[in-house]
Amino acid sequence: MSFIGTIVYLALVILPIAGFWMVFTKADRPGWGAIIPFYNFYLACKIAGRPGWWLVLLLIPIANIVVWFIVAIDLAKSFRQGTGFGIGLALLSFIFAPILGFGDATYAGPAAGQ
Repeated sequence: MSFIGTIVYLALVILPIAGFWMVFTKADRPGWGAIIPFYNFYLACKIAGRPGWWLVLLLIPIANIVVWFIVAIDLAKSFRQGTGFGIGLALLSFIFAPILGFGDATYAGPAAGQ
């Protein structure tokens, strides 16, 4: 079971990284930013049209959950996806990030404030 558990763990870690790498690349941001903690959230905020200082809100318990949902929904809308896709991106990023990154969705610009 240890080998299978390791494979599942690696899939759950590598899939969202690869997905966000492609999402960042589609939005003309550095793809390698997906592997840098905190910087990846900063890039997601910028792509979604939210201010970079929201990174500070990520450090506040409970508020970080709300902020991540808002950024994920705005990120999905920036790629012409709906609110449901954004909620899926927030809850199941290992599934929805690769769909967004490797799918045919194109970056339409920041969605926040529209």
